[in-house]
Amino acid sequence: MKWVSLMSGELGTLIQLLLRSLETGSVYALAALGIIIVFRTSLITHFAQGSMGMFNTFLVTTLVVSFAVPLWAAMLCGAVSAVICGFLVDFFIIRRAKRVTPVGRQIITLGLIMIFLGLAPMVFGVDPLLLPRFITGGDFRIPGLGASISHNAVLNISIGLVLMGTLFYILQKTKLGLAVRVTASNEPTARLMGVPTRTVTLLAWAVAGVLGMLSGVMIAPATTVTVTLMNIVQVNALFACVLGGFQTFYGPVIAAYIIGIGNNLLVYYVSSVWGGQIMYLLILIFLIFRPNGLVGKKYVKKV
Repeated sequence: MKWVSLMSGELGTLIQLLLRSLETGSVYALAALGIIIVFRTSLITHFAQGSMGMFNTFLVTTLVVSFAVPLWAAMLCGAVSAVICGFLVDFFIIRRAKRVTPVGRQIITLGLIMIFLGLAPMVFGVDPLLLPRFITGGDFRIPGLGASISHNAVLNISIGLVLMGTLFYILQKTKLGLAVRVTASNEPTARLMGVPTRTVTLLAWAVAGVLGMLSGVMIAPATTVTVTLMNIVQVNALFACVLGGFQTFYGPVIAAYIIGIGNNLLVYYVSSVWGGQIMYLLILIFLIFRPNGLVGKKYVKKV
């Protein structure tokens, strides 16, 4: 009986970790999807995804805390702000850098990090803020195992899956999605075929901004809203893009959930201090043998 009870407890702990990892993976997946959408349409690694998400999360939190705006309404305002930020960055910065070298454009996004890190305390102050959860209490329990997941975590997981499913449907089944995929495949050819590539890239930056805001709002209740809120999310989202492969939209999403699950398991079962670093080391070892990622494709240049 004692052995059965022990096994049940271990299984319950494992299920608990997996359930929590799904929520974490959803946060990473939304951020990674924003990065990959920008990369596929603009050929730019969006290093500022996290800082832009942090800025708009600050806006949402300030509206809720200082002006007593309902969270859902504050998120709508945050989404509008994220779209405007995306439009401004693409229209006034990225389009003006078309003749800049690829490395130079990556540096531009690094510069955007400094801009948003500087703007956030100037606009919203330097004090940490607390963002409440959508659902403040209650959880679902698995009978006999002691595992549970909060109602808010289920909501976060559902929001992530629904949003990603909707975006993948748009990419695969609509004319807009076809325009995005054609632009991602070959932007000059798409432009010659009449595809409004500038509009596509404009929308890509806007969508990336909204996804960054959502990932920030999802993770904010577990910590405090500061300028460093999205640092870990940004790092793991970039690792997800590398692990999943930059050649597909769905690869980084799959990799984000793998990182979320693997990181939590390593932290709990291996080392609470070095678990995250071990996860990154395993990813680097994997990339030695498969440099194009999980589902990445090897480009063959024909001459």
